[in-house]
Amino acid sequence: MAPNVDPVRSTATILSVDQMHVTSVLSNRSQKILVDHPVDKDEAVILALGYKQEFKREFSLITTFGVSFSVLGLLPSIASTLWYSLAYSGNAGLTWAYLVGMIGVMAVACSMAEISSAFPTSGGLYYATAMLAPPGYKAVLSWFVGWSNYFVQVTGAPSVAYGCASMILALKSLNDPDYSATNWQTYLLTSCLTFVCSIIASLPTKWIAWINSGSTALNLLFLSISFVIILGGNTRSDQGLPKFNNNDMAWGITNFTEWPSGICILMSFMAVIWTMSGFDSPFHLAEECSNAQLATPRAIVLTASVGGVLGFVFQLAMAYTIVDVDDAVNDELGQPYVSFLAQILTKERVITLTAFAIVLSFSMAFSCMIAASRVLFSYSRDGCFPLSKAWSHVNATTKTPVNAVWANWFLGELLLLLMFGGETPIDAIFSVGAIGSFISFTVPTLLRITYARNTFQKGPWHLGAFSIPSGVVAVCFVTLMIPILNFPQYKGADNTPDMMNWTVLVYWGSMFLCMVWYVVYAHKVYKGPKSNLDKDQLVTDDEDNVIEAVTTKGQDARYYGEKA
Repeated sequence: MAPNVDPVRSTATILSVDQMHVTSVLSNRSQKILVDHPVDKDEAVILALGYKQEFKREFSLITTFGVSFSVLGLLPSIASTLWYSLAYSGNAGLTWAYLVGMIGVMAVACSMAEISSAFPTSGGLYYATAMLAPPGYKAVLSWFVGWSNYFVQVTGAPSVAYGCASMILALKSLNDPDYSATNWQTYLLTSCLTFVCSIIASLPTKWIAWINSGSTALNLLFLSISFVIILGGNTRSDQGLPKFNNNDMAWGITNFTEWPSGICILMSFMAVIWTMSGFDSPFHLAEECSNAQLATPRAIVLTASVGGVLGFVFQLAMAYTIVDVDDAVNDELGQPYVSFLAQILTKERVITLTAFAIVLSFSMAFSCMIAASRVLFSYSRDGCFPLSKAWSHVNATTKTPVNAVWANWFLGELLLLLMFGGETPIDAIFSVGAIGSFISFTVPTLLRITYARNTFQKGPWHLGAFSIPSGVVAVCFVTLMIPILNFPQYKGADNTPDMMNWTVLVYWGSMFLCMVWYVVYAHKVYKGPKSNLDKDQLVTDDEDNVIEAVTTKGQDARYYGEKA
């Protein structure tokens, strides 16, 4: 080397946490973070929140929306939850009750979007809860929210795959009236579906983004085709019926419960709540999304609003064409959506539209698996789970949490054993998805409008003057629905073990065990979210010592945001 040529010096970035305008586990400690490379805004935010940038940011607003819209899975979600709309309140559950429920759902979604802009981490709701809670309650509240949201995630893919398997077997019964699926056949088919979904969820982020972009296109295409066929291709006229039902029938209540009609309508909200529960997925993908503080909340609101409108329009078509609500609910096919289609379409069209729902159910299942793996990864990163080190590992090849994917698959297989107890116990995992999700969605919002009302640091996307009103509506809606989602369809002597609402046992029993675990042991080791930055990356001394720490390594020091 020529003697007059200086060696190339690398540039280290110095990031001041307190100047990032975020509330984090490192806030108000005069912490400065040293990074041995240039830092963009997304990495600066996640560093300030206390975490390393471990994923590639290969999701955009559109591809993030693609994942969440696939998780929403409107067509398969509507098909799977007709048990709770039609079977509780008849057509009213598809029409005006759905609209009323969407008011509360949109308030929850908008409030969550605002919080996601301030805390764009994979931990999402649980991290935000800890940052917004009073100091003495950070650990216990984040523990509760974390486990509640995890139960939603771990039951998501199995419940969707179960619905997919049920539709496949219903088609078999449609073509072979003598066939009746056994529990083992349903279990094995569901297990095969979740196994393939886990393989897809283990792929690199870029591949997952491509696949979900395709599944989003299929969602919109199949939903549109189904809508047109239901309205234009139905056989009602051939049956001597008007082409469409009158308004009284399409919007009328048929109370199939033993509760008053008002309670019956509230119970039917379970369908819209479960259908719309996937809009939190962008929050869990925030660390893989570019421009996360804006793209994440926009994807949440876009998913909820687009999904809400399209879902209502599609259900409106169903309400105006269904022939007999009671027969659809109690048909021996065992799947109300397929039974509804069989009332108004030729056999070939029934098979085609059910096949559409099956394909979209499958794409929904692997999207749920993706979101669930990110939740397990992020919570394990903070030591919330047994064997956390294993679940927080990022695969060196795919740059995704593969271990977390397969841990969730195994737990899902155990949950699916509920089907051997009958239809009612396995239906409880749908209820867990509804009640667990909206409880975890709303606790940070409750803290936002109460304790943290004056201290919450808004992100670049916020609701402005509508922040508090939206939060109040969201909290009131969820508070009302918590007991309703635990109601059984029948009461008194008719509420037998095979007809009871197993949510009380499956969700609240599980949460009770988690809180007992926290009180007995976990509170000793779990103190809330914690930074996973290396110790030599954090400097708390004055500015001169920070710069000296960098220059002694032979690096040039540059503060984040400083021009080259």
